[in-house]
Amino acid sequence: MTNPATERRSSEQRVTKQRLAVNAALEQVDDFVTAQELHRWLVDEGDKVSLATVYRLLLSMAEDGMVDVLRNDEGEAMYRQCLIEHHHHHLVCRNCGKAVEVEAPAVEKWAARVAEENGYTAPTHTVEIYGICPACTAAQATKTADV
Repeated sequence: MTNPATERRSSEQRVTKQRLAVNAALEQVDDFVTAQELHRWLVDEGDKVSLATVYRLLLSMAEDGMVDVLRNDEGEAMYRQCLIEHHHHHLVCRNCGKAVEVEAPAVEKWAARVAEENGYTAPTHTVEIYGICPACTAAQATKTADV
């Protein structure tokens, strides 16, 4: 299996200690994190990396398709290492932030059809679905039952 931090893609980024540290941190994160959260975690682990460098690396990794990006309720970008290497969407818990990668062929066909019907070519799109995950739903039900 290849290491995404050392695999060269379109941007041909140099492999640096900081890039390896950011990639290693992302490998340990299950949910989406902000650049600030990731930076804080890296500093706490003893890595010497600036917040600006974390932002720059996350942006280049996103451009290379190595990380997924979505926006939280405040519009801030959140990042997670891609688990699926091709185009996909996310089902995100509004409560805990847990995300599941999903494929949606019907959405792909719909986007292509809408673009074609309107004379557009080379369509792209982003679809994120937000809800409450089973664990949070169960926890809420337990709280309600205890009241």
